[in-house]
Amino acid sequence: MNVLVWHVHGSWLTTFVQGPHTFLLPVTPDRGPYGLGRARTWQWPRTVQEVKPDDLRDADIDLMVLQRPHELDLARRWTGRRPGTDVPAVYVEHNSPHGTAVDTRHPLADRSDIPVVHVTHFNRLMWDNGRAPSTVIEHGILDPGHLWTGEERRAAVVVNEPVRRGRTTGTDLLPYFAETVPLDVFGMRTEGLADHLGLSPERCRCRDLPQSELHPEMARCRLYAHPVRWTSLGLSLLEAMYLGMPVVALDTTEVREAVPEGAGVVSNRLDVLRDAVRHLLAEPAHARRTGEIARTAVQARYGERRFRDDWERLIKEVTR
Repeated sequence: MNVLVWHVHGSWLTTFVQGPHTFLLPVTPDRGPYGLGRARTWQWPRTVQEVKPDDLRDADIDLMVLQRPHELDLARRWTGRRPGTDVPAVYVEHNSPHGTAVDTRHPLADRSDIPVVHVTHFNRLMWDNGRAPSTVIEHGILDPGHLWTGEERRAAVVVNEPVRRGRTTGTDLLPYFAETVPLDVFGMRTEGLADHLGLSPERCRCRDLPQSELHPEMARCRLYAHPVRWTSLGLSLLEAMYLGMPVVALDTTEVREAVPEGAGVVSNRLDVLRDAVRHLLAEPAHARRTGEIARTAVQARYGERRFRDDWERLIKEVTR
């Protein structure tokens, strides 16, 4: 089966393309947001093939996997076929509503021919899906291994564009955490973050690393801090748990479901989170035990096999 899918979220797509299909990824000369092509920092199988927009009209396409509203029009113009009408299609919704949740209708809410696949139950609940069929396929993670050493008394934070995204990703909370523990902030476009927050480079180290280096460096930190207020369930949180890291996180969106008792501390009380950080810093053995519980929990719920099985069932339903 040939599946047309855009490269939007590299971590999510890395697991998705492990499936038993051929994946056609649009690529444009500038490798812009609608033509990124293959990943350069993840290892993807040979079944992931780059296709120029001009070649898509002649390509055999059995399923379109859409992830952004504009892709509906792109798919029609580039392939000459209408998603959901001429070719089966699904729409993967990675995000929580950006506006007021109770009043935000999904872009596909007025269509019944393209199922909306949410990555969390929280997202499905918050979006007004209208008459669009909706379902949930939770994240799946390729196991990076139990890499945690916790040798550095620092907290890892993973966020892309923290200055621009501000309160959404809890950027304003980082100085509060930095009072208790030095931070290693990993992600794209993190440069200038320390100055923006009024922190010294030692209290807030910013590091944009390729995927092959990210996980080992995260795992050197004693704990993972997740100060995100309002995005979908961050894959970086799940990856940290896979690494065997104890986590300290805000009790928002789907985090409570992902981090069970004993795998870390989840709370909206900053003093509770601060005390948890102090305990993890002072007690390496406790940090190790907590991280082991986190790893066991994330393996049970967010494994690659379950993710692929869920997708195969949906693909068969949509394309039959």
